[in-house]
Amino acid sequence: TTNLREKMVATRRQTKKANPHYEFGGPIGALGIVIGLPAVCYGLVLTCNERHCVSLDYDSIAGIPSLTLPSGTVLFSPEACAVFLGWMAWCVVLHLILPGVEKQGVKLANGKRLTYKLNGMSVFVVTLGVVAHGVHQGWLDLGWVHGNFLALLTAGVAFAYAMSLALYLNSFGKGEEKGGGKLLAKGGDTGNHIYDFFIGRELNPRIGSFDLKVFCELVPGLIGWLLLDLGFAHKQFTATGAVSPAMGLVCAFQALYVADALWFEPAILTTMDVTTDGFGFMLVFGDLVWVPFTYSLQARYVLERPVALTPEFLALILCVKALGYAIFRGSNLQKNWFRNDPNDPRVAHLTYLPTKRGTRLITSGWWGIARHVNYLGDWLMAWAWCLPCGFAHVVPYFYVIYFGILLVHRDMRDGEACQEKYGKDWDKYCAIVKYRLIPYVY
Repeated sequence: TTNLREKMVATRRQTKKANPHYEFGGPIGALGIVIGLPAVCYGLVLTCNERHCVSLDYDSIAGIPSLTLPSGTVLFSPEACAVFLGWMAWCVVLHLILPGVEKQGVKLANGKRLTYKLNGMSVFVVTLGVVAHGVHQGWLDLGWVHGNFLALLTAGVAFAYAMSLALYLNSFGKGEEKGGGKLLAKGGDTGNHIYDFFIGRELNPRIGSFDLKVFCELVPGLIGWLLLDLGFAHKQFTATGAVSPAMGLVCAFQALYVADALWFEPAILTTMDVTTDGFGFMLVFGDLVWVPFTYSLQARYVLERPVALTPEFLALILCVKALGYAIFRGSNLQKNWFRNDPNDPRVAHLTYLPTKRGTRLITSGWWGIARHVNYLGDWLMAWAWCLPCGFAHVVPYFYVIYFGILLVHRDMRDGEACQEKYGKDWDKYCAIVKYRLIPYVY
């Protein structure tokens, strides 16, 4: 412990001299996010539940400070902690014992490529099979998650804080790099403990060949999110004898999103989360808490506040979803095909800008429309998730508002990284592909 403390102090002194580049408002912003994200998760339940939900009128907004949770709400329980830990253990065991494909990641700063075992879809299918069997046989009450939602949230928050702290402390331990250290993320070794804890210090923390970041990125959070959705649907079915069209749409749309992400799991290896960002509180909390407990808001809303959809409005929602998915999946497939083989007949017709780095930037097809046209598709799908909630309250639209802000920020981060990476070639590319996310708008 003394040696660890000395290493942390020495690292802080050494790195401070380098004038580190901060994001997210620096250490103060990082501290605010570390405290604020859990508060938002609890706040979404406080401001919208089966007893009340905030709307845009003045009286509703003015009454927020006096809101209370419904009577009988459980904030913490040993049972919920056991369920959350059991869920994490279940995902780990399935990941380890089920077969999977092995894929190499991108070349890292040390010149190495890590090998990843990917079997998220297998974990997904086995889990759904077991859950379906348990519900059918009567020994699994999936609707239990609704009455214990906040207790599960508390367990997840505590787990995320503990895991983030363990990862941060472990990043000062011995590794395979020169000098015996770990391979650190470029932006996660600033020497400021608060900021580095938040952004993630070590790039690819592993236990043997088990990559913690890639595992958490897709498996427990995404599948857990869908199980919460299905739990709310099961609760509605047991209470009313049917699943409403609104609930059916939300669950179907989000199930497609989860299945799509797991089917195309190898694509995650080239994302900024894996190649650039360290594994700290930002990703740990986002993967394990933020995704399942905030993305399931719409399913919880239509359970607690049933919404009737006209056939015309239902058709509109389906069209928004179809358009969003076509843009999202079409653009990502086009990018992956081109990256793997520019002469592939499916993408051989695309024009591109050659760069001094030897890579090519696509300037036509989906990627000639906007630099991050896939983000536009993702955002349209977010609208399709929220629209089944109707327009009586604003809280169920939290996701589409937050996600729009997130995508703009992510686009800005990507733009800065590409400017540094490509230099003047990036300026040429931006002159050709003028729009960032939405054609003729932004």
